[in-house]
Amino acid sequence: MPVTIRDVARASGVHISTVSRTFSAPHLVNPETRVRVLACAEDLGYRPNRAARALITGRTHNIGLIIADIANPFFPPLIKAAEGQARHRDYHIFVADTNEDPMAEEELVHALAKQVDGVLLCSPRMSNSLIEQLSREVPLVVINRQVTGLPCVVMDVGQGARSAIEHLVGLGHIAIGLLSGPRGSWTSREIRRAAAAAARAGGAELTVLGPNPPTEHGGLALAEHVQRSGVTAVLAYNDLMAIGLIEGLDALGVRVPQDVSVVGIDDIALSRLTRPKLTTVATPTAAAGRTAVDMLLQQDTDAPRGPRGVGRGTAVGARRTTAQVMLQTELVIRDSTGPAAGTGSPGAVRVGPDPHRPADPGHPRAATGGAVAS
Repeated sequence: MPVTIRDVARASGVHISTVSRTFSAPHLVNPETRVRVLACAEDLGYRPNRAARALITGRTHNIGLIIADIANPFFPPLIKAAEGQARHRDYHIFVADTNEDPMAEEELVHALAKQVDGVLLCSPRMSNSLIEQLSREVPLVVINRQVTGLPCVVMDVGQGARSAIEHLVGLGHIAIGLLSGPRGSWTSREIRRAAAAAARAGGAELTVLGPNPPTEHGGLALAEHVQRSGVTAVLAYNDLMAIGLIEGLDALGVRVPQDVSVVGIDDIALSRLTRPKLTTVATPTAAAGRTAVDMLLQQDTDAPRGPRGVGRGTAVGARRTTAQVMLQTELVIRDSTGPAAGTGSPGAVRVGPDPHRPADPGHPRAATGGAVAS
């Protein structure tokens, strides 16, 4: 016969309710008692019935993690760290991929809302207003984006972009390109703002190319545009784009870093395997995953619960945290940056054409530098 909660209670000398709390709300059980109960459960081979526990406690002990692109090497360390942290807290994570599609994000939140205790939204492409609306349906923590009034974990890509531009200016580069990321990306806007400010402060000209798909092919497709632009250095939205750009420049006979220096952002494993090894801004993705899980579970613990389906989202009496955690980034200098090979016109910031659609000389984004900070 399978081991029951009564068997564990009898073996550990406690009431059945204490065993139940040990698994459903361990922080409410005396540490010594908790250790004894868990040891007896382990010896007997007892495993709690999660479905039954969810009906009683209103918690599934499941978390949804929605990410923009599972094929992007930026995400696996974050997923792995989040899963490890969740498992340590006796939770499981369901991972869902949106393929950079904001409509898919919204559909997945709706689909997961009644199956999980909360959702981690990583690099979402939805509008802030829609994210805020969805947070009323299920507890949310946003990763890689700031949303006023919601708990967020962000990496300081602005500081990273400033460090990258200052590094390039220090090498004598005064004509610098910025390969921006996908439309709707908060991270891309932060990089753009910071890079523009750092370029102005350093007396350099910044040429912005984008928006672009955040992929190796996206960087590869920009090689000819970078070559024609006359820049001597490039900061890419992420490492995949930087690696693709280096591949494309090599095919054109443009040497990195002798002719053009290249900097990425993320410090994925591939950045250390390319030739030349990629100078990049390291982002604490694993720390972001762990922190986001802790923030979500704190929010879930604070919310009152009843039978399954009651007490979701922002129920009356729930304490909804609005904490925002900023994790530091770090510039890692390797082999893809070197002294400037040429000169440019200092002091300006200009926006280059979108390489993925025909240029519109009458468009205000093409005529003013103000859009750099949008």
